[in-house]
Amino acid sequence: MTMTSDDRLIVALDLPNALAGLELARQLGDSVSFYKIGLGMLTGGGLALANELKQEHGKRIFLDMKFFDIGATVTAAVRGIAQYDLDFLTVHGDPHVVRAAKEGAGGSGLKILAVTVLTSLDRGDLDAAMIRPGDVTEITLERAARALAAGADGVIASPQEAAAIRALPEAAGKLIVTPGVRPAGADLGDQKRVATPARALQAGADHIVVGRPVWQATDPASAVRSILRDITAP
Repeated sequence: MTMTSDDRLIVALDLPNALAGLELARQLGDSVSFYKIGLGMLTGGGLALANELKQEHGKRIFLDMKFFDIGATVTAAVRGIAQYDLDFLTVHGDPHVVRAAKEGAGGSGLKILAVTVLTSLDRGDLDAAMIRPGDVTEITLERAARALAAGADGVIASPQEAAAIRALPEAAGKLIVTPGVRPAGADLGDQKRVATPARALQAGADHIVVGRPVWQATDPASAVRSILRDITAP
């Protein structure tokens, strides 16, 4: 049985190469309309896969590159990606990076999403990186507000922070995309700040990103059907 896709669900193609990504997309068929392709597949044909899924299969594409560099370099990189007619692109949420990325996106439909604090990090990780003391949630909220004020079209944030970000004045009309989403009973992997798909959406997320619980599943199509049932249940 095939369920109608719901573009609130973004499936992360964290696979070794484009052929594996294309095969998973074939298995999932019409049940998934939005895919994320990240740095891990960049050297395995990730950009070519993004283009093929978009142009030949009509899928929406989230390119998860998390750019961070001097402004001119970010602008040039984003300008190059904007030619591919993709949908979402991540950059780090530092205001100078966001402003440069928006300049590179120009008048294209490419949405720039800012990374606040990676969902795999906790306070100990921030200490090791010499990030200022303070509560992780407070730092995430401040980074989100600053990135949105700098022009980001949305932010990437953990499900735990989605509601608080949605309440920010700067978040009006902006996107919130949440990784770290795990269906009930799924292994947490390297994520430390997680929620189920339905809870993440209830907290204010516009899109949820699910990777391992789909592509590691014995039956990926069944895993997607389960997530779709969860997020569409009354």
